[in-house]
Amino acid sequence: MRGDRIINLTFHGIGEPQRPLEPEEHQVWLDSCQLESVLDLVAGRSDIRITFDDGNASDLEYALPELQRRGLTATFFLIAGRLGAPGFVDESGARALADAGMEIGCHGMRHRPWRRLDEVGLREELVQARRVLEGVIKRPVTDAACPFGSYDSRVLRALRRHGYRRAYTSDPGTAHLQNWIQARNTVRPGDIEGLLAEASTTHGWVGRARLAIKRWR
Repeated sequence: MRGDRIINLTFHGIGEPQRPLEPEEHQVWLDSCQLESVLDLVAGRSDIRITFDDGNASDLEYALPELQRRGLTATFFLIAGRLGAPGFVDESGARALADAGMEIGCHGMRHRPWRRLDEVGLREELVQARRVLEGVIKRPVTDAACPFGSYDSRVLRALRRHGYRRAYTSDPGTAHLQNWIQARNTVRPGDIEGLLAEASTTHGWVGRARLAIKRWR
């Protein structure tokens, strides 16, 4: 892979779920051994970036210790309105992640598809949610991840207007390190080496055209 390109990996829940899962959420839930295998495989690779979505309690219970054991860092995209809810990290957990050197990003207020929201709802997800998170960790929150990969040109304009440094999607493939829009690859139970190989493959013109339509519709 070229030195200016990276692979962003996205994890969700780890271990035994501590809450009822949303539809299809089980497809992205890993056991602790699977998490450890992935982290062992990517440790020491400068072209891999690690992210966690949703703010599950397993971020603190499983992910943080395993990251620290390998000298890795990650960005944790938290849902502001679910801090302290059953199965999610609470405010002290969010601070513990930040104090451990992890980045905290915004995953909205209520885990809703941003593309479907009106301006009031979008402001709640992008502005009010960030304000809550910044009030908890006492530092700026500059990155956002689109729930369900739901975005369009209106959402991207709103993210820029509200000063987000980077917008993370669920579009697979590699990303340029300095890109404002960052593609990500969801880690599911299965062959992580296959995922890395697939992400490293340059998308053809059909894939690029689909992304262009999605970003400018």
